[in-house]
Amino acid sequence: MNIRSLILPINRCNLPGYVLASLAYQRSPVELELDGILPHFADLFTRLRHYHTPKERAECFTNYMAVRFRLPGHELESWPEAEPVPRPSANYRRLLLGWLFDSDSDAGAVWRWWVESRFGLRTLYHKEPIPDFDDPAYMRFMQACGRGLYNTNDLETQLDLLYYYCQSELAYRHPHQTHLSLYRGGNGQESLFRSGEIPIVCFNNLSSFTHDPDEAYRFGSNIYSVQVPISKIVCFDTLLPGSLEGESEYMVLGGLYPVTRGSSVSKV
Repeated sequence: MNIRSLILPINRCNLPGYVLASLAYQRSPVELELDGILPHFADLFTRLRHYHTPKERAECFTNYMAVRFRLPGHELESWPEAEPVPRPSANYRRLLLGWLFDSDSDAGAVWRWWVESRFGLRTLYHKEPIPDFDDPAYMRFMQACGRGLYNTNDLETQLDLLYYYCQSELAYRHPHQTHLSLYRGGNGQESLFRSGEIPIVCFNNLSSFTHDPDEAYRFGSNIYSVQVPISKIVCFDTLLPGSLEGESEYMVLGGLYPVTRGSSVSKV
């Protein structure tokens, strides 16, 4: 497979897309940085270091996001210069729920567009295969992105901060680890090929995985066990209570992955 067909020429990350999509990165990952986020939002990560439990850190993060982006449905700090609370049609919490219910929804399109713009990994499927940028399917994908982004308050930056918060929380929970063992169910139509004796799968630029192999059988009888770099995990089920709970779900950046293929017999 030509790795150039999986990427965009530019991104907003410290590594180019062709590195992030490669087998070399999956085996030997390094920390990822998005342009401008740490310098502009250093106060958030300073605050998070003061808390010692996941619950406290989650409350700190959600309160910070509510105040910083004037999100509705929260008790917000008031000050004379504060702008009125807007009523956007979507924010990062709603986008998480939208992904959970249907990754091919407009919310899912926004997620995949965000991955394209930040990491340079091209969307390969959204409701239908997307062969390349000139295909009409890509225009339909971009129209869904436009609908999902309409009337939002800097939604892209909200997702940037969610990714950074996810990474900081994973570092607390899995110190000194570079990978997690995750699983994904397939229907046998995945792009499976070999590099020597190793099966390789090309996953979409953002895909759902689970840490529970039994849960993976809900999505297909072909189960893939994958060593996923922690740096490629965007969000996970217990990061923010109430967002991705119920399916032990992890949202994972795509590319080429070595996999261990499980049984192709459906589990009862």
